[in-house]
Amino acid sequence: MACFFRRRIAAKLGKTLRHSEEVFIPAVTAVPVMKKQQTADFKLSISTLRVNGILPSSGDIQLQTENLACTLKQDSVVEEISAGRGVINFKVNRKFLAQKLLEPFGKGEDDKFGLNSELFLSLKRGTTLVEYSSPNIAKKFHAGHLRSTVIGNFIANLKQSLGNNVIRMNYLGDWGMQFGLLGAGFGQFGCLEKLKQNPLQHLFEVYVQVNKEAEHSEDIKQAAREFFRQLEQHESQAVSLWKQFREITVREYQRVYQRLGIHFDVYSGESFHQDQAQEVLQQLQSRGLLKTSEKGTGVVDLSLDGDMSNVCTVLRSDGTTLYITRDIAAAINRKEMYNFDEMIYVTDKSQENHFSQLFQILLSMGHSWAQRCRHVSFGLVQGMKTRTGEVVFLEDVLDEARARMLHNMSQSSSKARCALVKLTALPMTLFQDFRGPLQSDYKFDWDQMLQAQGDTGVFLQYTHARLCRSVSRNEGVEAATFDPSLLHEQTSVSILQHLLRYDEVLYQSAQDLQPKHLINFLLKLWLRLFSGARSVLANGMRILGIAPVAKM
Repeated sequence: MACFFRRRIAAKLGKTLRHSEEVFIPAVTAVPVMKKQQTADFKLSISTLRVNGILPSSGDIQLQTENLACTLKQDSVVEEISAGRGVINFKVNRKFLAQKLLEPFGKGEDDKFGLNSELFLSLKRGTTLVEYSSPNIAKKFHAGHLRSTVIGNFIANLKQSLGNNVIRMNYLGDWGMQFGLLGAGFGQFGCLEKLKQNPLQHLFEVYVQVNKEAEHSEDIKQAAREFFRQLEQHESQAVSLWKQFREITVREYQRVYQRLGIHFDVYSGESFHQDQAQEVLQQLQSRGLLKTSEKGTGVVDLSLDGDMSNVCTVLRSDGTTLYITRDIAAAINRKEMYNFDEMIYVTDKSQENHFSQLFQILLSMGHSWAQRCRHVSFGLVQGMKTRTGEVVFLEDVLDEARARMLHNMSQSSSKARCALVKLTALPMTLFQDFRGPLQSDYKFDWDQMLQAQGDTGVFLQYTHARLCRSVSRNEGVEAATFDPSLLHEQTSVSILQHLLRYDEVLYQSAQDLQPKHLINFLLKLWLRLFSGARSVLANGMRILGIAPVAKM
C-alpha cells in the first residue's frame, strides 16, 4: 500500500534531517498521473519543510531542494530521487510497487484497501451523529431533501469507513404551524378511505387545498392556530389525528428508503422536543438571554454590541415555540443521549443563518460542545421534473429513472441492461451533481444522468459489474500464480500509481466532506483501467500476428 512507500521515504528524510519520520509522512504525497507522460510516484514540497521549521525559511529554495535531493540515498525500494522545481521526486521499484500495492487483495482484505493509512491517525475518531434527509410529514419530498439524503449518506458512509461510530438520524419535520393547517384542513377536505389507499398523496392534496383556502379565509387561519395550540397543549383528539398522520407517513418513507438502499438508525422529529423546548426557554430566561421584543415575541440578542440589531426569535407572541427553539432542545437532548464527539447537519444553503444562530445560542448557554457541531450546506437542484410536470414525491424521481432506463434498454444497449440491474436510483440520479462543489446550484439533466457512456454513474456501475464478472469467471486461478514483475508496462504502472492516491483522496474528503474528490478519483481510475487493458490487449494481439481493430 501507499503507506509502506510513504513511510520508507519519511524514514530517509528523518534520518537525513534528524527529525522524527512522523513529521514527514503527511508531507510525502502521491503524484497525480499525467496523460502520455511518465511521472514520479511521490513528491515532497520543500515549502512545507520551510513552513514547519524543518528547513530555514530564508535562502534559495531551489538550492535547498537540490542539496537535499543529493543527500538522500537510493535503495532497493526507492530507486530514483531527483530535484524538481521546489519539490523532490521519488520513484519506487516497479516490482515492489505492484507487490506492495496489490498485497491486501491477495490476503482477502479488499474492502480495507487504503483505510489503514497513517494519514488518518491525525483525524479525530469517536461518535459522529449525522442528521440528514429530514423530509416534512405530509408534504412533498422535494429536491432539497433528495440532495440531503444522498450527501448525508455519503458523509455517514465516509465517517464509518474511517472508523467512527456513526449515528444516522432522520429528523422529521413533524411539528409546527403546518400541522395546524393540516389538522384544520383534514376536518374539511380529508377522507379516511383515501388516506388508507394513498396516504402521502392524499395528505399532500389536503395540505395544498387548505393552503389555498387560507390565503383568503381568516377563519381557516384561526382554525389552524387553534389546532396547533391544541397539539401543544396535548389535547387528545388533536394528538390522535397527528399521530395517525405521522405513523402512516413514516411507514411510507421507510418503504422508499428501503428501495434506495438507505437506512437510518434513528427516526426523530421536532415533536420529540416540544416539552424540552419549554425547558430551553426557562434556561434562556434564567441566564438573562431571553428578551421580549416590541411585538411581544421572545428573542435572543445575538448582536456583538448588545443593541438588539441581530436577534433570533424563539417564542411567538401567542406562547408557541418555533423551529429553532425545538432545534436547540434537540441538540441538547442528543448530546445527553449519545454523547457525540461531533454532530453534522446536512441541509440546503438557505438554512446557513439558522444554523449559525443555533450554534451561537448553544454556546451562549454554556454548551462548549457546540463548537464541534457543523452545518454542511448545498445548492439547489433545478430542472428535476417528470414528463408530466413537477416532481411531487421522491418515488416520482425513482420511477422516472427506471422508466427511462427501460426505454434505453428497449433500444438495445447491453450497458444499459447491466446498469439497470445494479441501479440504486438515488445515488445514480445525483452522481453528476457530486462532481462539483456541493454549494453550487445544479441543473438536473435526465439524459446526461442515464448515459451508458462517458463520465456518468451508469457507466461506473457498468464498469464495476464487468470487473466482477471477469473475477468470477477466473475464480479457479490461484493467487500464487501472480507475478508482480510482469506489471512493468507504463499503462499498468499508471493504474498502480493512481491507486497510490486513494488514501489521500479519502483524507481530503474527510477534511471538507465533499464527495467530488472521490468521484473524480473513481472516474479517472476506470479510464486508466480500460486504457491499460486496451493497450495490453492490442500489444498481445500484435505479438500473435492479429491486427487489433478499433471499431467493429
